[in-house]
Amino acid sequence: MEDKADVVEVVQLTWKQRLFATKSVEYMASQGEDSELKRDLNFWDLTFVGIGGIIGTGIFVLSGIAAAKFAGPAVVVSFIIAGIASAFAALSYSELASMIPIAGSAYTYSYATMGELVAWIIGWDLMIEYLFGAAAVAVGWSGYFVEFFKKVNVNMDERWTNPPVVWNEDHQAFVLSGDYVNLPGIAIVLFLTFILVMGIRESKLVNNVIVGIKLFIVVLFILAVCKFVKSENLTPFVPPSSPNGDWHNFGVGGVFAAAQQVFFAYIGFDAVTTAAQEARNPQRDLPIGIILSLGICTILYILTSLVMTGSTPYTRLDVPAPISVVTEYVGLPWLTVIVTLGALFGLTSVMLISLLGQSRIFYSMAFDGLLPPIFARVHPRFKTPYVPTILSGVITALLGGFLPVDLLGNMTSVGTLLAFILVHIGVIILRFTRPDAERKFKIPGSHGTWMIQPILGAIVCIILIVSSPTSTIYRVFLWMGIGLIIYPLYGFRKSKLNLGEPAEKPAFSEAH
Repeated sequence: MEDKADVVEVVQLTWKQRLFATKSVEYMASQGEDSELKRDLNFWDLTFVGIGGIIGTGIFVLSGIAAAKFAGPAVVVSFIIAGIASAFAALSYSELASMIPIAGSAYTYSYATMGELVAWIIGWDLMIEYLFGAAAVAVGWSGYFVEFFKKVNVNMDERWTNPPVVWNEDHQAFVLSGDYVNLPGIAIVLFLTFILVMGIRESKLVNNVIVGIKLFIVVLFILAVCKFVKSENLTPFVPPSSPNGDWHNFGVGGVFAAAQQVFFAYIGFDAVTTAAQEARNPQRDLPIGIILSLGICTILYILTSLVMTGSTPYTRLDVPAPISVVTEYVGLPWLTVIVTLGALFGLTSVMLISLLGQSRIFYSMAFDGLLPPIFARVHPRFKTPYVPTILSGVITALLGGFLPVDLLGNMTSVGTLLAFILVHIGVIILRFTRPDAERKFKIPGSHGTWMIQPILGAIVCIILIVSSPTSTIYRVFLWMGIGLIIYPLYGFRKSKLNLGEPAEKPAFSEAH
């Protein structure tokens, strides 16, 4: 391998040029090879990372809400729409991951294609996906935790298992729920944080076992409930639009509104890319892990939503544990206990992968100087970025302990869609600026036809963002505004793009 110094080009830049200066692909590859993190993941481990990050709240919690409030039985179509958007993103992620096999996901890819300012924006945005996403899962986990103990005749005081506030969309305000705090959600997050600090091998083993269990239970649910599907439950397949004039409620608009919500169900496959520096053969195995995990989960989602709405009237599914409601409605009490336990396992792996992803993004941003250097510190024994892991766990525990699941879930979906849009743009940019760069995986198509996929992917993401509640969009952009205030105060001044550290100085394209 050529020495890192051979791929470093020291360039004098004005502060305006600094904002859009990009790292070279070669320099970033050299960073990955010099990583202190332990490489212990093969393509099956990465596939299980993807499945572990995908199957969770979206199917065990939000699927029922999406059917009951927005789409009815047509939530099946909503899952297909969200799956198509995710498939487009998966192909773009796979191409970039095969070129730039280092941790950081969309943050890293944006740094290589659109420069430091955009990279900071997307890194800040990804906090919504991973921190808020894991917190949303913690709230859903607590609901299934209580439900499981009810099945064994143990009733908990729900004031200690729910967030103290709920979000009223009509009044755009928080309302006190009368509950105290979501203690089970806090406890599980802190436990998973401990496992992640202990090492990637330990985390891998825990995730692989959990994913195996939840895959078995999801397939068992589909096979057991499919015989109870009735045509009357699927008619009308697309319920007529709500008379209150809100286009989000049923009809075609409701299908897209539900797609935006259940899109949360697909979030997680991109977490595969955050483990790039812990993969044994990242350029080959990352694309396999991304595409295989998404494909498996999409098939399971479509089948699950079909048997769920086909066996049970969709109006009954507006509950925190819709899968359990289905098994009780069709008269399978033995399956209710198993499914509830499966949901607990499923949600646990999602939190584990989300916390892993967030800590690796913090690590990458700190390595580039955009966050304090303590975030890039690797534990001398466990070889994990323990400081960002602990911080991610504490923040997630607090969010999950005090905020409601629907507020957290909607923000996560919009934040992730923004990341996907930039990944699509990044693929197009690098095809033109670096056509010579090695790509172990390329989006199919020749003579420019490959561009159809990232362009369509970006358009679908925009449609899904527009379908989101207006208040959610406002909150996401408020979060982004906070990030734009912090960047000049710290990230811009401390970034390793300054000329005082030429050994770590990225190479820049001639355009800069």
